Amino acid sequence: MTRVVTGLAVSVDGYIAGPDDGPGQPLGSGGERLFDWYFAGGEVTSRFYPQFRMSSESAAVFDAAAAATGAVVSGRRTYEIAHAWGGKGPLPGVPLLVLTHEPPSDQPPADPPYTFVTTGIVDAIEAARAVASRTDRDVALMGSAPVRQALENGLLDELTLHVVPVLLGAGVRLLDGSAARLRLLSVVDAPGVTHLTYEVLR
Repeated sequence: MTRVVTGLAVSVDGYIAGPDDGPGQPLGSGGERLFDWYFAGGEVTSRFYPQFRMSSESAAVFDAAAAATGAVVSGRRTYEIAHAWGGKGPLPGVPLLVLTHEPPSDQPPADPPYTFVTTGIVDAIEAARAVASRTDRDVALMGSAPVRQALENGLLDELTLHVVPVLLGAGVRLLDGSAARLRLLSVVDAPGVTHLTYEVLR
């Protein structure tokens, strides 16, 4: 069965972006430090993003998750802040579904075309499952709102936190208001980041 998963970089105090995030400052003030491990390892080039130079430990975690992804569900705010990924999507070649109240009027040409879902997280994940199941891969969630909504609706199967040893103090929190029981599946300690993967227990 197609799983619903997420993997997000997070500070020790629980933020996935610093304060004052927006299109001109996608990760907020200081939030870029959450992704230093993409470039600081220097040992391995990601199979999916040649510009990433990660440690071997981080590259194994990152590339395994990317290879297992058959569809991505993003929140509208993430879509806007990322400038729609220039039409390439967050994972090039993988279908993107955007959860939104209203589709944007200035959608960029995208390949594969983006799908905008206006009827809520349940429908967005159902549609993404239908796409991802064609290749027997996972649905990956991006952004704090889709992750929280999936948890609230019992739809998230696996949660990976890429914990970076920084304190941001303020910004966008990942799991505020969420309640769930988790079971630790794996811990990968890598330079500049610890990758924690949990099963979400029903």
